[in-house]
Amino acid sequence: MLSVLTVEARKLNRSLAAVLAVAAPSLIAVFAFFMLLRGDKPMPWEMWLGSAAGIWAYFMLPMSVTALTALVAHMEHGPKSWDHLRALPLPRWKLYAAKAICVLAVVAAMSVAVLAFTVLALKAAALIKPAVAPSGPMELARHAKILAMMFGAALLLVAVQLWTALRYASFVPGLVVGIGGTFFAVVATSAKQGVFLPWQMPVNMLASEPWRVTTALGLGCGVGLLALVALTVHLSRREVL
Repeated sequence: MLSVLTVEARKLNRSLAAVLAVAAPSLIAVFAFFMLLRGDKPMPWEMWLGSAAGIWAYFMLPMSVTALTALVAHMEHGPKSWDHLRALPLPRWKLYAAKAICVLAVVAAMSVAVLAFTVLALKAAALIKPAVAPSGPMELARHAKILAMMFGAALLLVAVQLWTALRYASFVPGLVVGIGGTFFAVVATSAKQGVFLPWQMPVNMLASEPWRVTTALGLGCGVGLLALVALTVHLSRREVL
C-alpha cells in the first residue's frame, strides 16, 4: 500500500494539485489582509479567524474538493491509463484507496493552511496599519479544532465528489454535482434540512445550535467513511470505467 501511495503522491506533485492547495487558502488570507487594511478600528482575532473558517467551509472547501477530485480522476481518465493500472499485479482496491487517501491529505493540508495563512496575512496587515491590529486572544487551538471538525464533516462531501469523478471519464458530471451541491448549500444555509446536505455539513460546525454541529459531524464523518469504503469496493469490481 505504501508504494501505491508514493506513486499517487508523485502524480499529484507533477499535477496542479499543489497550486490548488496553496491558491485556495491564499485567497482567503488575501481577502482578510485587505479587509483589515480597510478597517478603522481594531477587531478581535475571534472575528477574523472565525470569518476565515466560515468562508472556507461555506464556499472554498466545497469548490476546492470539486476541483481536486476532478484533477485526481483526470490524471487517469485523460491518458486512458485505467486499463494499465488495473492490470498491475496488486489488488485493485488499493488504487482507489490510495487516491482517496491522497485527496484527504491534500484537503487536510489546505485546512491547516487556511489558519496559518490567515494569521500571517493579518499580522502583515497589522504591520502596515498598526491602529487596526487584531485585538484580544488568538485562541489558535480552538480555531484549529473547528477546522479539524470541518474536515471530518467534509468526508461525505469528498466521498461523493471523488466517487463521481472516478466513475465517469468526463469531468463534467463531477463539476455539475459540485457546483449544484454548493449552490443549494448557499441558498439553503438557514434551512434545518440543510444539515443533511453533504456540501453544507462543514459550515454547520459554526452553528449556534449544538444539534446541528453533532448531526453534521456525525453524518459527515461516519457516513463519509462508509461511503469511502463503498466507493473503493464498487469501483474495484467494475471491469470498465
